[in-house]
Amino acid sequence: MPINLKGLALSLVLTLVSAFGAQAAASCGDNSGKPATGEPIVIGAITGKTGPDDFSNSTKAAKAYFDCLNANGGIKGRPVKYLVEDDQWNPEIAAQLAAKLVNDEKAVLMVGNSSFVECGANADFYKKSGILVVAGVGVPRECFFAENYAPTNAGPRVSMLGAMGYALDKLSAKSVVCIGPNIPNVGTWSCDGIIQIAKDKGLTAETILMDPGTADSTSTILQAAASKPDVIILGLPKGVTVPLLTAAEEQGLNQSIKFLSAASAYDLSVPGTIGAGWDGNFIVNMEFNDLEATTPDNQNWLAVMDQYGQKSDPRDTFAQAGYLSARIAEKALMTLDPGNITRETASAAVRQVKNFKSDIFCAPWYFGDGQSRHNANSTTRMAVSEGGKWKVVSDCAPSPDPELKDVRIFEKSAGLN
Repeated sequence: MPINLKGLALSLVLTLVSAFGAQAAASCGDNSGKPATGEPIVIGAITGKTGPDDFSNSTKAAKAYFDCLNANGGIKGRPVKYLVEDDQWNPEIAAQLAAKLVNDEKAVLMVGNSSFVECGANADFYKKSGILVVAGVGVPRECFFAENYAPTNAGPRVSMLGAMGYALDKLSAKSVVCIGPNIPNVGTWSCDGIIQIAKDKGLTAETILMDPGTADSTSTILQAAASKPDVIILGLPKGVTVPLLTAAEEQGLNQSIKFLSAASAYDLSVPGTIGAGWDGNFIVNMEFNDLEATTPDNQNWLAVMDQYGQKSDPRDTFAQAGYLSARIAEKALMTLDPGNITRETASAAVRQVKNFKSDIFCAPWYFGDGQSRHNANSTTRMAVSEGGKWKVVSDCAPSPDPELKDVRIFEKSAGLN
């Protein structure tokens, strides 16, 4: 009987497509494929979507994961009702929204929060209300110095000091300028760490704070370059960082000064946007794994985003953070009796998360029960812009931030990381 080569080739193609599709399927909940139909579990989040920059990528990813979870049995049959509010980068609005979600909507947890202002506005309120926050992206100092607030990201200070460590170890930097946002407990807090390390090593360091909404990129860059530093370290949102780099290239500074950044600039679109003039000259901290890593959980994050998110949702480091925060919440809630999921039981379950492993993290995440502050993610990588893409240039390394001393002591005493 003659072999139908055309038909065989088509069959092989279909088989490969089917296998690839099965491999790429998002994994969430019990993977039953059956929608959750029970009483919803209310989880809230506050993010800064409208303002100087859209900072809502974390909640977009958390929503995608919860949608995937709800399509696969939810929390033992109960779906998650995920309510996301926009604080518009306004502390007063952030406080009003927290009261709405906690008091009116009766949220049992806050998950995936990402904001420049809401930590400071709401940290005390969350503690008084007995609700825990598994944040996606903490920014101001209050996010990392609050009893009930535990971000999955490293934070701007730890991330910028990771970049500082790289500048010292790999670039032999002797002088540095730190540029941060003129936002309370963000820019000064982050740059102060760089200044302290530089002072301890006898190096030259300077801080420049800028208003993310109204700053003149060219004048800021010229001010930073005036002292002829070896490196300039940025700690700003992506939407502010890119114009600064454009201004720097227009002045020819991309060839004479190394520019580094916190993880806020680690986005797949950035290398192509800033162009070849920055190849090898723009180095960023990665609070998580390579965005295109082929490791299982990173691939699952991408699959979740593709199947349950929007095409326009960024696949960036903050989306990784939101995905992780949702998975941590899922892990905690899955330990509970589905008929007894309250704010009290949910909080108790999150407090018991001690060794949450994901290949997206450099080290396992934990809540730190009994601790007055949380910064479990403090081991990071670095990547450089090259050929329109990011190239990872370092292994996981602990941040040299001296402010982490108490965290390291706790981790050692608790046998963590």
